[in-house]
Amino acid sequence: MSSAAAAATTTVAPLRHRSKSNPLNGKHPNGANQILDPTMGTPKKSDGLINGGSKASFMTWTVRDVVHVARHHWIPCVFAVGLLFFMGVEYTLRMIPANSQPFDLGFVATRSFHRVLASSPELNTVLAALNTVFVGMQTTYILWTWLVEGRPRATISALFMFTCRGILGYSTQLPLPKEFLGSGVDFPVGNVSFFLFFSGHVAGSVIASLDMRRMQRWGLAAIFDVLNILQAVRLLGTRGHYTIDLAVGVGAGVLFDSLAGKYEEMSKRKIGMASSTSFKDSLLS
Repeated sequence: MSSAAAAATTTVAPLRHRSKSNPLNGKHPNGANQILDPTMGTPKKSDGLINGGSKASFMTWTVRDVVHVARHHWIPCVFAVGLLFFMGVEYTLRMIPANSQPFDLGFVATRSFHRVLASSPELNTVLAALNTVFVGMQTTYILWTWLVEGRPRATISALFMFTCRGILGYSTQLPLPKEFLGSGVDFPVGNVSFFLFFSGHVAGSVIASLDMRRMQRWGLAAIFDVLNILQAVRLLGTRGHYTIDLAVGVGAGVLFDSLAGKYEEMSKRKIGMASSTSFKDSLLS
């Protein structure tokens, strides 16, 4: 194990408070046999009835463990509170009637911006043109990484993402908002139809930004992130996307970048195995 990996493992807090005792070879200082729980980082006595004679995990919890989790793992605790909160929301929220437009919190937040764009078509056109330029920047960078730098990961990620977007967008076709403000210079150029779910604009920008970070192009990545945020606000203001389209676009960019990385690793392993086999065959022939 490298020193960096060893340092990383020592900085992660266990889910349970570690006892000051140091079990050695499965023996506890008081002489009782112990079963180590690698996921929780604490020994368990073997006098229970679950998992080969050990107690159920929750039966070994103490107040000290709860305090430890709250201090060192507060992020999952926040999400646990969120789970409980939205369970209450889900059981009390009234559904939107079938004859009504979908409710979108992003539309509510950008209501004043929408009024400005609706009253100024020229401004809407300028912003649409700038957005199209930004899409061109994303496309140029993603293709550049493959065609010029010889790194296909971002391009593979974009291919995965847009194919999935096409399948999902066609499978469930969301209604275009009544307040949609289109423009002939917006992408796709010509004010043609497009899939609402999910946002390819946002996902493409995330894919480019992640690649920039891998190459330590921090300044360029920060510029793309800021432009992506402005792009999302404009899309909400023009009602060109629902909030969920933008949120899933971010997740899709991260997901397909990860899948493209796994595809590259798998391809390299296959090529390495094939090369090794060919080398062995040449020695035996």
